[in-house]
Amino acid sequence: MTPDQIAPLFTRSDGSFLCARWGRPIVPVIFGVDDATLATIKGAIEAVVTLAGHKMAETDPELGANLMVFVFRDWSELLEVPNLDRLVDGLGPLVTRLQAAGANQYRVFRFDAQNAIRAAFVFVQMDDALSDVPADVLALSQAVQVILLWSDRAFTDMSALAVHDDQTILRPEIADIIRAAYDPVLPAVADDPAHALRLSARIGLRQ
Repeated sequence: MTPDQIAPLFTRSDGSFLCARWGRPIVPVIFGVDDATLATIKGAIEAVVTLAGHKMAETDPELGANLMVFVFRDWSELLEVPNLDRLVDGLGPLVTRLQAAGANQYRVFRFDAQNAIRAAFVFVQMDDALSDVPADVLALSQAVQVILLWSDRAFTDMSALAVHDDQTILRPEIADIIRAAYDPVLPAVADDPAHALRLSARIGLRQ
């Protein structure tokens, strides 16, 4: 991956560049699924965390769980979740906006004092389109999109996943970027587009 290929993945709609990784071990909790799907989603998160060389934990000392995944049929269900409005500012207007836009997924990130990721909330509305997606594919897609703070346009034209030998896998080039972004040599947060040069260089060294 060249810097010119990497930079757009972290360049937002307003033109700003921001790449951030998790600054603490990830502690996931998933709501709204059966036991089999729960295991699938946790397995996907663990696989991507392992790929990154990052860590998971049983509990977060500050939040208990710091990666909350909500799976539901209707956006209005979020308004019935106790205390969720305390964790996600402006939850009511957000739900209204997502309903109006016809969105079927959304992610909210929270950051620590250094602007590394400290928590994330993943909302997945199982509309007709997502209901046709196998659980393992949906789980892997969400895990990839929450392991880094990607651009809001990162995967609009190209999926992070690909099909190989009839199996859905993470695109190798996306896997390379995740591994590079978690390299201890690199900062946890970067808002300079030159960071794409550093990511490309780390990928080159690994190869």
